[in-house]
Amino acid sequence: MGVELLSPAGSVEKLRLAFAYGADAAYLGLSDFSLRTRATNFSPSDLEEVKRIKEESGKRLYCTMNMLFDEERIERLRDALPAIKEWPFDAYIISDMALVKILRDGLGAGVELHLSTQASATNSESVAFYGDLGFRRVILGRETPLSDIRRIKERNRDLELEVFVHGAMCMAYSGRCLLSSAMTGRSANKGDCAHSCRWKYRLALEEERRPGHYLPIEEEGDHTTILSSADLCMIDHLQSLVDSGVSSLKIEGRMKSSHYVAVVTRAYRKALDALSTGDESWREYRKDLFAVSHRQYSTGFFFPEERGTITEQSYERAYLFCGLFEEEVSAGVWALELKNQLKAGMNLEYITPDIPVIEDDGFTLLDEEFNVVEQADHPKRYYLKTDKAVVPGAIIRRLSRPHEQVHP
Repeated sequence: MGVELLSPAGSVEKLRLAFAYGADAAYLGLSDFSLRTRATNFSPSDLEEVKRIKEESGKRLYCTMNMLFDEERIERLRDALPAIKEWPFDAYIISDMALVKILRDGLGAGVELHLSTQASATNSESVAFYGDLGFRRVILGRETPLSDIRRIKERNRDLELEVFVHGAMCMAYSGRCLLSSAMTGRSANKGDCAHSCRWKYRLALEEERRPGHYLPIEEEGDHTTILSSADLCMIDHLQSLVDSGVSSLKIEGRMKSSHYVAVVTRAYRKALDALSTGDESWREYRKDLFAVSHRQYSTGFFFPEERGTITEQSYERAYLFCGLFEEEVSAGVWALELKNQLKAGMNLEYITPDIPVIEDDGFTLLDEEFNVVEQADHPKRYYLKTDKAVVPGAIIRRLSRPHEQVHP
């Protein structure tokens, strides 16, 4: 296999979609030990389905355990190791070095370890050090420029390197942010970030001898987003990343929607494949990166002349994720996994792994008794009748309306 495309899986549904839309591997978190505790995450009730998905796909699965462990959680991890061993994980992503021995003792000496970006490895000596500890892969800190990645690989040819190529970037990048903990009591380092850096702030000056008398500092309106980093997007630079020697390209977003996971994975899959085929149709799929929720895009720190972008824009979202096609119960009639409201006559778009978009305004909505209805609402069971060439797992979306209530 060439360079791996690694996608986020915040739930069983997202895992299924990540693989269907082109990921070579997916990373997920168990409920008690993930840095994304507010993602749906995975519990023992998901085990058999995850095993089935992995067996059918033949793809790789990584478990993220990259939080900072306190005394309570480290003991819970020890107790949970027999159950964790039942999961079909190919590797474990960790940042706390105590887990090296704990996982080897509990899961076997040959357990595959990947160093989390939280460890902030950004130079060849650090990478070599972790290689000596037995890590097979190092996920480089987001601060690492492309020129350094090349040198790191040249000096560590036996180690795999992984980099993030798309998604949100924390204001602390690969560091350990304390802002959320200080402001809300929710620790980012234990998976419960309140995203305080994304809030809108007003700045003011207070003169020493005039306490309580604040002079406002205006920033194009009544607030500033000075702490909010731009999102990362490297789809136009994949050849440079491949040439640098990285083994895996990682998409951020375990807390993003199923729509996000599907279309972002698909866009990068097509772009990555085009490096060897020369097929320019990937540019049609690239358009979807601007149709999902995102902030202003940047290339992060890969190119020194562009580093440190701070966004002046809030989240942009062009489309509303409405649901998924499940199974075709009769000719042209599909069971729906509905996420947001549909109405007869709407202009819908269907997204499949290999067709950029299918438009449909002539569909028919049916209730659970197969009666024609004008409106379908989450979370009830509905069916959709269409003459379009859709497949199980196809995404249903439509243009979003302002102030619309959204079910993730």
